[in-house]
Amino acid sequence: MRTNFTIGQLASVAATPSATIRYYEKIGLLESPSRSNSNYRIYGDNDLARLTFVRRAREIGFTIDQVRSLLAFSDQGDGDCCTVMALTEQHLAEVEQKIADLIELKEHLSRLLTSCRGGRVADCRIIDALTPPR
Repeated sequence: MRTNFTIGQLASVAATPSATIRYYEKIGLLESPSRSNSNYRIYGDNDLARLTFVRRAREIGFTIDQVRSLLAFSDQGDGDCCTVMALTEQHLAEVEQKIADLIELKEHLSRLLTSCRGGRVADCRIIDALTPPR
């Protein structure tokens, strides 16, 4: 059974804004849909599946280029999964680095907060730490 969706219906079913769907079409993550006689975009089940794939990949932090690669691997079907694993391992390493950076940032902000004794802004250690030396 083939379902036809307008962009609004597709957006609703996929929980993705219409503007995002149009953007994904523009950058080639989604194919340009067929058009109705009234020139409305018409999407099918395959478009919904692809959009859902893209949305899920974006939700877990894959970049647009990484999603493009994952789609290419997915479209091949019979390719080697090692390339997908390598891409995912690279993404995991990037996430781990971001976590480390955020932990360092948290510690720095905590040190700034503990260095401040309150009082006047002119005596604020946080402002001092942010102000460039003269």
